[in-house]
Amino acid sequence: MSAISAPQFTDETAAIAHLEASRWADGVNCQHCGSVNVHRMAGKTQAGYFQCNDCRDKFTCRTGTVMERSHIPVHKWLLAIHLISSAKNGMSAHELHRLLGITYKSAWFLAHRIREAMDETKSKTPPKPVGGEGSSIQADETYYLNTSKRAKGYKKGTPKAAVVALVEKPSGRVRAKHIVHGVSAVDVREFLVANADRKSELHTDESALYNRVGKEFAAHKAVYHGSRPGPHYVGKDGETTNAVENFFGVFKRGMRGTYTFCGEQHLQRYLNEFSFRYSNRSGLGINDTARAALILKGAEGKRLTFRRPN
Repeated sequence: MSAISAPQFTDETAAIAHLEASRWADGVNCQHCGSVNVHRMAGKTQAGYFQCNDCRDKFTCRTGTVMERSHIPVHKWLLAIHLISSAKNGMSAHELHRLLGITYKSAWFLAHRIREAMDETKSKTPPKPVGGEGSSIQADETYYLNTSKRAKGYKKGTPKAAVVALVEKPSGRVRAKHIVHGVSAVDVREFLVANADRKSELHTDESALYNRVGKEFAAHKAVYHGSRPGPHYVGKDGETTNAVENFFGVFKRGMRGTYTFCGEQHLQRYLNEFSFRYSNRSGLGINDTARAALILKGAEGKRLTFRRPN
């Protein structure tokens, strides 16, 4: 049986049971006051609802997640999460619109809410800085510009959006950030010290952006990509930026080939999507099912309303 024919992707009752098992493996608790003194409500009109015996408020398995107040059935949510988590280059809203049988507007908003669930920085327990003693960090910057003819307001000479990313070796975890007003040494330092353990060894290219902040790490080694004498791909001590450049390659292929256009105000959320999949890819032993389960857990404690899509 193929993965997408599993009961939770076709049957609403099975989907709700799957979501409840994911959220409340140790027992149902009230999403308003935290009490475990709750009961499942009976009757057709109250199907799927729980009521707290202490605060008397009602809630469902969607309450307190990115799915809250959504009219899209749970089984379509679970299928969309599975499809997006397993698509290396992403899945466009038009594809979701056709596959799920919902409007394009709903598919676009659903996809952004799933990307919100992928954002590890907004989880209940924010991730620790990557790296540490004995590890190395590869850091680099790139520039992205959608030149699609459909891009509103695009003119020749439009400034490109700047992106800074780092990849931890050997774990392969990645962090990426959209720098709104162009990259400076100050921006690079703020990003690195917030996301990387300074006991790590920093590997970069020859860019001067990393010279000062490199002194704050255990060591700073640079590989030269230009015509300057020296190692061009891998240094004599093994320093390289191949992993972070590989991430940029996956990101740009997905943005140009799948999404074709992205407003700059949404770019960070797309970076979160590609960062999540790269950090939880099959090469690190995480399959599609496990990746979708991580997104489902990441959906808890987050909200994204249509009036605040940025």
